[in-house]
Amino acid sequence: MAKADILDIKGEKIGEVEIKDEIFMCEVKPNLIHDVIKMQLANRRRGTASTKTRKDVSGGGKKPYKQKGTGRSRQGTSRSPLQVGGGTVFGPHPRDYGYTLPKKVKRSALKSALTVRYTGSGMKVLDKLEMQEISTKSFSSIFKTLSLTTPLFVIDKKDEKVEKSARNLPYTKILRVDGLNVYDIIRYEQLVVTLDALKRIEEVLAS
Repeated sequence: MAKADILDIKGEKIGEVEIKDEIFMCEVKPNLIHDVIKMQLANRRRGTASTKTRKDVSGGGKKPYKQKGTGRSRQGTSRSPLQVGGGTVFGPHPRDYGYTLPKKVKRSALKSALTVRYTGSGMKVLDKLEMQEISTKSFSSIFKTLSLTTPLFVIDKKDEKVEKSARNLPYTKILRVDGLNVYDIIRYEQLVVTLDALKRIEEVLAS
């Protein structure tokens, strides 16, 4: 089994932990990563774009001008798409862009993303991540101590002090294990996982 260094919040190595090869050293499948990210972004689309067709615009109660003698093309209604202020043809309407992929595909993509971070030296394991109080300044010092640029922190359960301390820092995100996803793992350059969160990830993905 592969191993990862366990660090404290001061960035000092305090031990090692074995990690499962089938999760962090698996075959990387870029096509599945792409498919899952595409699905996630599609599911986030609001789909509220809307245009008015000729039945929705006002006017059109009578012929805009007489049929002959004007030198212009004949028109029967001001609602025509050919008229200024007329309806739109084939315009967008509210719709749901979301779709799903098989569970096995999403699980394989998640393992591939975790492997990319581990093998690319973009993953750190912390023994724990705790805050005495909600403080952006204190969390920022941890950020600098660990030499992070755009990190994704993964914790095992809800921790209001940690989550609120990090929310005002740019290019930083806190996720619980339940919300771990391919898009965020790939989007952020570093993956910082607590030891408890690491065990939980292995439990979920190994089952």
